Amino acid sequence: MALVLLLAPLLTGLVRKVKARLLRRLGPSIFQPYRDLLRLLRKEVVLAENASWLFRATPYLIFAATWVAAALVPTFALGLLFTWSADLIAIIALVGSARFFLALAGMDVGTSFGGIGSSREVMIASLAEPAMLLIVFTLALVAGSTQLSTVAAVMASPEIGLRVSLGMALVALIMVALAENARIPVDNPATHLELTMVHEAMVLEYSGRHLAMIEFAASLKLLLYISLIACVFVPWGLAQPGSDLGAHLMGFAAYLGKLFIGGVLLAVFETATAKMRVFRVPAFLGAALMLGLLGTLLLFVSRSL
Repeated sequence: MALVLLLAPLLTGLVRKVKARLLRRLGPSIFQPYRDLLRLLRKEVVLAENASWLFRATPYLIFAATWVAAALVPTFALGLLFTWSADLIAIIALVGSARFFLALAGMDVGTSFGGIGSSREVMIASLAEPAMLLIVFTLALVAGSTQLSTVAAVMASPEIGLRVSLGMALVALIMVALAENARIPVDNPATHLELTMVHEAMVLEYSGRHLAMIEFAASLKLLLYISLIACVFVPWGLAQPGSDLGAHLMGFAAYLGKLFIGGVLLAVFETATAKMRVFRVPAFLGAALMLGLLGTLLLFVSRSL
């Protein structure tokens, strides 16, 4: 749990640094997100007069749910202390709960921006969550379990090989991850234009430590999805249960390498891709939904033959 807290802002800083270098700018240091969080924690909280208790409690609920979900993913080793609770469906439920409270908080104050952002967020979630569940069904059919350590162990075994259904699930998971993290082409995390923003519209009224919790949760969510892709589809280097210290250090080094590669690829993709219109987002996520469905159907058909 401490590891994901330490690495999440660093991953965000890496993505921003690589994007700046690709745009021929110097860019901030990769440690800048740590300074931003500390500065926000020291600032005074400004609340709207009609803000309810939900508006004040939501940042802590979002941070706690996202932190637990990110900590449940096997990062550098299998068979960790809370392996029994590291279930894909439980992780989806935690992320969905955080999104639900964020949408409520966006509408709580009653501003037009918050309402627009919340409605767009719910629209995206209505397609992203079914797609994510179909991806889970595909992995469960292959591994025989939704428990992440079991899935990673099965995916690392040589008898799995290359499968079309798993390729579809990987592409669908990447598309859902882009939507869930408000990244290009679904949303631009660096803009405050009212016609395009989704996530930023819901958090415009937050400040101080409340904003720090939400920004920290956003970094943890990005780490969660990159760790999930690495754990399921690139499970190499994970230390086995009962391994010695050397195996765990190798697993930690492999995990850092996966995060670095994932952050660089995300920055390159965002630099080379333009943001799509909001009305085209359902078609984008509908494609992810169909890929997950086709992957599940292909496994059913192949098993019946």
